[in-house]
Amino acid sequence: MISLEDALAIYAQTLHALPAETIAIADAAQRVLAQPLIAQTDLPRIDQSAMDGYALRAADVANASADAPLRLPIVQQIAAGAHETLTPLLAGSVARILTGAPVPPGADTVIPQERVLREGRELVFSEPYAADKNIRRRGEELRHGTTIAAAGQRITPGLLASLINAGITELRVHRRPRIRVLVTGDEVRPAGSTLAQGQIPDSNGPMVRAVLTCWGVLALSVEHVGDTIEAVRDALARGLAETDLVISAGGASVGDRDYIVAVAEQLGVQRVFWKVAQKPGKPMFFGVRETDQGQATLLALPGNPGAVLIGLALHVQRTLDLLEGIKHPAPHWAMGVLSESIDADAQRVRLVRMQLNHDASGVARLSPLPNQDSHMLSNLSAADVLVWVPAGDVALAAGAKVQWVSLPI
Repeated sequence: MISLEDALAIYAQTLHALPAETIAIADAAQRVLAQPLIAQTDLPRIDQSAMDGYALRAADVANASADAPLRLPIVQQIAAGAHETLTPLLAGSVARILTGAPVPPGADTVIPQERVLREGRELVFSEPYAADKNIRRRGEELRHGTTIAAAGQRITPGLLASLINAGITELRVHRRPRIRVLVTGDEVRPAGSTLAQGQIPDSNGPMVRAVLTCWGVLALSVEHVGDTIEAVRDALARGLAETDLVISAGGASVGDRDYIVAVAEQLGVQRVFWKVAQKPGKPMFFGVRETDQGQATLLALPGNPGAVLIGLALHVQRTLDLLEGIKHPAPHWAMGVLSESIDADAQRVRLVRMQLNHDASGVARLSPLPNQDSHMLSNLSAADVLVWVPAGDVALAAGAKVQWVSLPI
């Protein structure tokens, strides 16, 4: 049995990012960069007005006063948009200019429209106005050739907008993983089926699909597998041949009909670890099969839905991040404080579903929920986080500091 710390660490030592492909920027949301990206333009691309107002030369109004106001004619109007040429602003004149419009040559400042008196086609200045006001200078945000995103970075909506703004039209990203989910058990029936005595509805398949869909996984199929060696061998063989990652739920322990591990190894899957010192979710298997095309990975989770959820939150998400080339793969632990005491397990890390609240000072307060057994999911309507309770003989007291990670809900 391997420790949870070692299990999470060993994924990065074993898995390789999937090959890179070139895609259009329009298709890049939530993909992971395979190489750094360089700005293809200055930002802003031109000197432009930061507001609606008037472009002028500050020197032209340097001597303006209430006793001796200066009048300057409005000689042109400039709006945002395409401009093949710009007429230089002559000394002693102003240009009406709108937000985002290019500043004409010769102008060195923009005065907001509410700061100056307009009379017909003239502006009346009763005080000076400083140079270099309200102009977004070319390149002040970003210079052409600057690195704007690193390899291993996921493209969030904000980053996507930033890349488009910086002139990126296509980019190299890691291929998304193809995934097969195998739900084992003769007693498990598809959700919505009429159940005979002894049968149970499948919550694992829909839960895994829902979580993976929320994570942006598109190439996903779910298959129910009977409890025979032949059915398991057929499903595993196809999954390993056709996908990058097989996730199974059930059949990974040591019961009479738990065939996943033995069959996987017969099919050439090399065991990396089997059984993790965590509660729930101990009988977990991780293995890979090396091929000429790369790796086929198997994560065999226990069948109880609470253990499946924990497997998704910790092991599956880390595996997916590594396959997609994420530089800092999940899970990302935060610190919080227990609102009440919690029992520890002498041999294994406990992974406890809790409710998260922040107090007035911003401290994360973590409240344990009932029904923590691995077959139970009823507390997920209130649970936001998974809390790491270290193995030990003594319960953790209220106020103890613990690590937590958000649940995929």
